[in-house]
Amino acid sequence: MSAAQYPAVSVIMPVLNEERHLRNSVRHILEQEYPGEMEVVIALGPSADRTDEIAAELVAEDPRVHTVPNPTGRTPAALNAAIKASRHPVVVRVDGHGMLSPNYIATAVRLLEETGAQNVGGIMHAEGENAWEDAVAAAMTSKIGVGNAAFHTGGQAGPAETVYLGVFRREALERADGYNVEFIRAQDWELNFRIREAGGLIWFSPELKVQYRPRPTVKALAKQYKDYGRWRHVVARYHAGSINLRYLAPPTAVVAIAAGLVLGATVTPWALVVPGGYVAAIVAGSLPAGKGLSLKARAQIPVALATMHMCWGFGFLTSPRSLAKRVIASRRPAMTDNSETV
Repeated sequence: MSAAQYPAVSVIMPVLNEERHLRNSVRHILEQEYPGEMEVVIALGPSADRTDEIAAELVAEDPRVHTVPNPTGRTPAALNAAIKASRHPVVVRVDGHGMLSPNYIATAVRLLEETGAQNVGGIMHAEGENAWEDAVAAAMTSKIGVGNAAFHTGGQAGPAETVYLGVFRREALERADGYNVEFIRAQDWELNFRIREAGGLIWFSPELKVQYRPRPTVKALAKQYKDYGRWRHVVARYHAGSINLRYLAPPTAVVAIAAGLVLGATVTPWALVVPGGYVAAIVAGSLPAGKGLSLKARAQIPVALATMHMCWGFGFLTSPRSLAKRVIASRRPAMTDNSETV
């Protein structure tokens, strides 16, 4: 493509309590070597830190940066508000703690052209800033932690169920009527399912990387993965046939380990082989995952793995059917009806 052929790009960012990373995240966007026109639209939730102040500084410093309010604080509502306020034919989603790799946008635009995809995305490249975050990053990029999800572990370029964040053709977002605001989590998977359901192509490429900062505490990681499991079950109930064996592994492990502990304490100690085997497996799996990390970080990888597995599985198992019913009841009758776009 010549410079004149590069389409204008809108970068949308849902932001809530991101004072730690927002400025650096926006810097990685504005420093992209992209020949086309670009704007950044930050949707501001009701933050309790200095996020709004930092966003105002960014607006004052660069005319390409704009903000819109997101009073609900919910990610899908923020994304829809930013999409509505943006104006360009290519829409790039970036989170407030995500750092785009150099030439990310130019590469994504090229891939949209080459593949004809409606959405392209790549690898969620987790990197920590301390020993615990390094441990979580290692767990999140290992197959024992997240299975064979290409956007976590990498892989060959090709069609995918979903990708991390995403670079969309605007018309695909408009046909899908944007993000479903009922999905507090799993909104990316759910939107990509609808795009695929309508015949669109989702394309994964390892050329695209976004640096991601893991949750800073065990408690925060536990909540994140419990919510992932809870909402992934909602997606499964909302879109029949969207579940696969990879998503059933964590809840199966939770049930098996709980049963092993109960039976081991009340019936036979042989039942403790199941939880014992799980502990041995994550300890063994953490060894290759922790290669090159500090001893302190390597020692915490099994904790990160167990937190991710058990909390995801628990969230999936305890996801209330009433939540799925509420979401199903909200389903819009036509994918081309834009009347409810936030």
